[in-house]
Order: sequence, then C-alpha cells, then structure tokens
Amino acid sequence: MEKSSVLKNYRFLAIMLGAMIAGMVTGWFAPEFGMKIKPFGTVFINMMFCVVVPLVFASISSSVAGMRSKARAGKIMGTTVAIFVVTGAIAAVIMFVILKVFPPVLEAWTELPSEEMGEYASMSDMLVNFFTANDFVGLLSRKAMLPLIVFSILFGFATNMAGGPDGPIAQWLSALSEVMLKFVKIITYYAPIAFFCIFADLVAQYGSAITESYARAMIAYYPLCIVYVFTAFPLFAWFGGGKHGIKTMFQHITRPAVVSLGTCSSVATIPTNLECAEETGVSKDIAEMVCPLGATMHMDGSCFSCVLKIVFVWGVFGQDVSWSSLPLIVLVAVLSSVGMSGVPGGGYIGEYIICSIFFPTQIEVAFPILVMIGNLVDPPATMINSAGDYVVTYIVSRFVDGKDWLDKAIAKKKEQAAA
Repeated sequence: MEKSSVLKNYRFLAIMLGAMIAGMVTGWFAPEFGMKIKPFGTVFINMMFCVVVPLVFASISSSVAGMRSKARAGKIMGTTVAIFVVTGAIAAVIMFVILKVFPPVLEAWTELPSEEMGEYASMSDMLVNFFTANDFVGLLSRKAMLPLIVFSILFGFATNMAGGPDGPIAQWLSALSEVMLKFVKIITYYAPIAFFCIFADLVAQYGSAITESYARAMIAYYPLCIVYVFTAFPLFAWFGGGKHGIKTMFQHITRPAVVSLGTCSSVATIPTNLECAEETGVSKDIAEMVCPLGATMHMDGSCFSCVLKIVFVWGVFGQDVSWSSLPLIVLVAVLSSVGMSGVPGGGYIGEYIICSIFFPTQIEVAFPILVMIGNLVDPPATMINSAGDYVVTYIVSRFVDGKDWLDKAIAKKKEQAAA
C-alpha cells in the first residue's frame, strides 16, 4: 500500500486527535477561555442529534431489505450472524474482566447521582425499554437507539418480503442511507473545531485526571488487541478449519490486517478478505455473504472499545462497575456494534447508543469522552474487526460445508498443482 494512501486515510483521524490535544492544552493554560468556547462544541453535538435517528434507520433497514438470501444462503446468513454475536460477546466479556482488574479511571472527575443511571428501574422495565418504544413518535428520540435498531431490522425484513431488494421501498432506503452518510460527512467537517472547544472545556473543568485516565485506557486496550490476534483468532481458525486451520489462517491474515490498518475501514478491506478467502478454499457464496456482512456487523474490536467506553465513563462519574452489570454491558456492546457503519468515523453511532442507555442526562459530558476513546482505539479496533471477518469464514464453512472443508480444499490445490 502506498505511503500517500495511508497518510490520506489517517489524515482526518490525525486532525481530530490534534484538535483534541490542542483543546486540552488550551483548557489547561487558559481555563476561563476554555469554558467560554464550549457552545461551539455543543453546536456539533446538537447537529449530530438531528441526523443520528434517520441515519440508523436508513442504514440498517437498507442492509436488511437488500438481502437476497434463500435456502443455502439463508443458512449461511443465520450461521454468520450467530457467530458474529458469539464472538462479539466473548470479546466484551474479556474486556470487562480486564477492566475489573485494571480500571482506567481511578478517581471520579465529577459526581453523577445514582438515580440518573436508571438504577431503580426493574429488569423487566429495562428489557421493554431497550427493545421497544411505547409509540412510533418515541422511536424518533435519540434516547431510543436500541428500539430504533430493532424497528429498523424488522422494517428491513418487511420491505424484503413485500418487494424484495429491487422493490421501490428497498431502493428508496438505499438512496436515503447514502444521503444520510453524506449528511454526516458534511457535519464532520466541523468536528475538529467542535472537539477543540469541547476538550478545552473538559480540561478546564476536570484538569490532569483526563490525561492519566486516557493513558490507562490505552494501556489496557492495545496489548489486548495483540493478544487477541494470537490467541482467539488461532482458536477460531482451529475450530473452523481443523488441524490445518491455524497455519492456513496465519498464511493469509496479514494482508487484510495490513489493509485495514492502512485504510482504517472495514468496508475497504472487503476485497482483500474475499481474495484471501478464495485462496484458502472457502466457498464463494460463503465468502460473499460473510465478508460484506462482517464489515458492518462483525466488530470484536468495537465490542472491546464499547465496554471500555462504558466502564471509563462510569469511572468518570464515580460509579462502581459490578459483576451484575456484565450481562447488560455485553448486550449493549453486541447490539451497538450492529449499528456502527463500516466506514472511518462510523457516524459516532456507537457512542450515541451508549449515551442513550447509560448516560441520557449527561450526554454533553459523556459523548465527547466516548468519541476521544473511539479515535484513540480506531486503528487496532478496525484491524480486529476486519481481519476477524476472514477468520469467521472458517467457522461458517465448518457448519455449512462440513468440518473437513479445508482438508478437501488443500487436497484439491495439490491435485491442481500436480496436474
């Protein structure tokens, strides 16, 4: 990959991090000025509030409505989604355990009343509120992200059943999704200015605790990604491909890993994943279902970061993270990953889902903190997400084509080489 291409793909991420750091320096040395410019950051947050609901609805509904799965394809898709959920849940649990041992925030930056966290809601009420709204209008609120995702998935299925992927509604959803992504892109041009102002205000109010907390978060995250690649990925490859799985996986996985790091995009890695899957011997229909679907739904690295974000902001507000919260955190980590786009930046959808569930009344403080973490962990998270799509083709192949699929593929290659 050309150096200029890598620089181009990381340019905006570098600008964002530079703006945040500059804002932190400004807030440290000129705290009064830092607090005065906060409204310029709030403008960006409010603009994102306005676009996030139609963006989530259009992107998810369009994806589901455009499916062409029948018979074998249906089995492939069902197996694929199930594996995505399982591996995402495993990743979320691993990160939670690590953060219990090594919490990123040692001292609260500010106090948040416990009742604002929804502590007194019953489990049945929480379950209902996570997946449904009491009427259609309730879905139009940024505080109903998970109900909106459920509605969008069902709407997509209904559209697929009514007119198929070539029907007028499906085509309209596809066009609307494209428009909303462009809308987010326009708003994002203002993001560096907004986050300069936001972090100037944060540092002015909370001081040096910010730097220490973010450093501890990165110490927990980056080594975990490396360990995950060399432990979880080989286990998945062995389970899916048998005795030849690990060796074959390591022979091919470097290419999607490098491309994902160079592009910082899961979508941009799809062609490389398809090539590697074909060279491995994965059936074409499996690869063409798993890799594109994985670009927006298979996000183990994002599950890592989601758990990190939740625990981090809980620490910021002085809230204890108990083992009883693990099921809820894992659920949110897995479901919010479905709503994240496969393009750089991701539209900040995951951050909004986290805020809508855990910090609805403190969103102006929580959201920029979550975005900062997202920017810091984006490269390794994308690498885990994208390279993992290739590994998942092994597991899906085992369930669809039989546990000896890789042995047959290797034997076929040997026969072709000898001919």
